[in-house]
Amino acid sequence: MFAIAVRFDLTDETAAARFDALVAETVPGILAEEEGTLVYTPHRVDGEPLARLFYEVYRDRDAHAAHEARPATAAFLDQVRGLVSAVRAEFLLPADGA
Repeated sequence: MFAIAVRFDLTDETAAARFDALVAETVPGILAEEEGTLVYTPHRVDGEPLARLFYEVYRDRDAHAAHEARPATAAFLDQVRGLVSAVRAEFLLPADGA
């Protein structure tokens, strides 16, 4: 299993609204079409109205690579670039190191 937490800091409320619309358009396809994507959950960050966080769990690194290779993922990221001031990805390992 392979997990990632990705934080997006948005530039303003307009960017946040556009980001949320893009998420609503994109996430259903990810969940329906990517069998190796086990969890793909966007979150708002409590107390930070311009921050969003995705919690993503993949079967393995190959499933994550397949996710990244999807044209819909590339289109989403292209559109998001103009909406964010920062993006931070944390690659997560199980507590037991496995």
